[in-house]
Order: sequence, then structure tokens, then C-alpha cells
Amino acid sequence: MHAIAEQNLTHAPLSDAYNRDGFASPVPLVSAEEAVAHRAKMEAVEADHGPLHYISKVHTILDFAAELATRPTVLDAVEQILGHPDIMLFDVTYIVKEPGTESFVSWHQDLTYWGLSSDEQVTLWLALSPANAESGCMRMIPGSHLEGRRDHEDSEDDSNVLFRGQSVQGINESDAVLCPLAPGEASFHHGWTLHASMPNASDDRRIGFNVQFITPSVRQLINKNETATLVRGEDHFNHYAPDTLATGIMEPDALERHAELEKKRKETWANA
Repeated sequence: MHAIAEQNLTHAPLSDAYNRDGFASPVPLVSAEEAVAHRAKMEAVEADHGPLHYISKVHTILDFAAELATRPTVLDAVEQILGHPDIMLFDVTYIVKEPGTESFVSWHQDLTYWGLSSDEQVTLWLALSPANAESGCMRMIPGSHLEGRRDHEDSEDDSNVLFRGQSVQGINESDAVLCPLAPGEASFHHGWTLHASMPNASDDRRIGFNVQFITPSVRQLINKNETATLVRGEDHFNHYAPDTLATGIMEPDALERHAELEKKRKETWANA
């Protein structure tokens, strides 16, 4: 079994590590208490409405998801990484691995199936529960974002968390870096960075709060009705209709709008 190193960002600026490696981790973003409180709210919604795993644009149906994704400390980190004051919120999801299950994420690059015109984006993954080697935290290939798009193969493996089971073959796993996160810590990664994760062998759920940000110049090439919301700076391009950020929890009008958004997002993934 290959040894996997852990990245240490104790003294490295976010942008330095991100530009060099294609990711920055771990990044303290909220307190452990806040992460636990957010998880409690999320799981309370699940108890009433069913699983939230991999449902897109939850910031349009859950006010506490919208608040966390747009708070100034989050946007400050995103601005530092992108080097750009104009930021749009593209998507927010919860990614959940249940304990003791076979669910995994194959080696892949996010941007392959998003239909975006450029790589002026960044993904935030915030731990709401311990994400470590046992629970199946993310693994990254440093510097892989500099190599551009790799060929992916689709699969029908039901254990693969990804929508199409997409996978890049021939990865040298000895190059992988483990990215463990305590609740409240985050990682940021580039859309071309190769990453994957193993099953959750722990006795707790592995829950991540996953947010994608883009700059206003980025266009959607597949879904002409894509939505995104300006959350900092100015938008001089007007490529997107704005999402309506949630002001409550699962309100009927928000759920009606969200059903259409979810349908369009899956169509984009399927047709990319």
C-alpha cells in the first residue's frame, strides 16, 4: 500500500499553495462548534424531508446553507485564491458518506462535466464531521491542475458517488496527498485537480459542505439557462440569471424553483 503524505499549510498563504499544488488544505474556516451546529440543522432537515446528499443548489432551499456559503470569511478566502474581487456563487451541495458503506469517489476532475468556459473557479469542501483516512477523506494529486483536462471513462458502479461514475485511469497513487479535515476545517481545490476518496470505514457519517465559486466572466456552454448569484464585487458580463437565496427552510415556492434547477443541473452533467 502506497504511503500518502499530508499537506502542511501552517505558514503558506492560501494562494501560494493553491497555485502550486492545485489545492490548499487544511484551512481553518469556522469553529468546530459552528460545524457541529450546522450539521445538526442539516440532519434535522433530513429527518423531516429525506437525505440531502448530492442535491444541488441547497442554498436556494436552506437559509443556513446560504448564510455559510456567503459569509465574509469564506469570500475572503475565495478572493485570495482567485485573485479576483468579483465572485459568483455557482452551487452548494452536501456530500455524505454513510458509515460502514462501500461508497467511494473515483479519480476525477470536476470541470470535465460542468460545461464551463474556463477554469476561473474554486471549490470549497468544509468538514461538518471528521474527515480522515478512516472515514474516507479526499486525496489529491499535487500539480495535476497544471496538466489540463484528462480523459475520463464512465462506469455503472453503484458504489461510486459521482453522477456518471466518471474515472481517470492510470493514476500513480504514490503521488497522492491525503487531506484530513477536522470539523470546521476546509480544503479548496482547482477544477482540474485530480482527486478521489475511499469508503467510510468509521462509525460516523462523513459530511462535507461543498461550494463552487466562479468569476463572472465564466460562461456555461451546455445549459444556456444556468443560474449563479453574485456574492461579492460586480458582474459586467450578465451570463447568468440569479438564484434566489433561501430565506427559510424548504419553503414551498423555493422547492418549486429548486426542482427545475435540479433537473437542469443533471441534464448538464449528462450531456457534458
